[in-house]
Amino acid sequence: MSGWLKVVGLGPGSDALITPEVSQILSEATDVIGYFPYVERVQKRPGLTLHGSDNRVELDRSKLALSLTADGKKVAVVSSGDPGVFAMAAAVFEATEQGPNHWRFLDIEVLPGITAMLAASARAGAPLGHDFCAINLSDNLKPWHLIEKRLRLASEADFAMAFYNPRSNARPDGFARVLEVLKECCKDDRPVIFARAINTKDETLNIVELSNTTPEMADMRTMVIVGSSQTRLIERTGQTPWVYTPRSVSE
Repeated sequence: MSGWLKVVGLGPGSDALITPEVSQILSEATDVIGYFPYVERVQKRPGLTLHGSDNRVELDRSKLALSLTADGKKVAVVSSGDPGVFAMAAAVFEATEQGPNHWRFLDIEVLPGITAMLAASARAGAPLGHDFCAINLSDNLKPWHLIEKRLRLASEADFAMAFYNPRSNARPDGFARVLEVLKECCKDDRPVIFARAINTKDETLNIVELSNTTPEMADMRTMVIVGSSQTRLIERTGQTPWVYTPRSVSE
């Protein structure tokens, strides 16, 4: 049997946002590998082996996937959102580069998914309608000084910003420092979107002026989007305002 490895994205939460292409792959796979909560989203069936693991063993997961593929298995490595955005696709290719030469010739394909960033943006309106950047605020894989440098430069360039992994129990103070940097650099009351667990039953959406933001407004299930100086609100009586960033820039 000729094996293959598909690195797939399950979208931000709702099964309705899993692409048909990914659903088809999951129905054909012999093995599904990923972080426990993501593997649990895959329906069990005869002939399918589920391999759930902790969230800090990405390279170990990738090596297992590559080994099973080399043995002829049909392997799906699952991530939430899109596998190429702060997720498993990069880990698979890191393991491929570091591993035996024959891994480079395996049938590997990355299948896109809908990111949490884009789902949150869509729920709020169009805050990423002009130039923007995405920053992972976790310092597990990079030092804090690099995160701060990128925050300052993105603020100076007046990007809208989307933040992944803003605040965890292990680093509760990091997001407080992020907000301090933003308030120092932006010097205005641009809107900040706190989109938590979008497309799930626990979904919440809060829009707050930058000066009124506090660290407790975010956790690891929250996508934070900071508008640019051009980002606008469309107020709606009794409803959450729409947020959008115009396509053109006024000097």
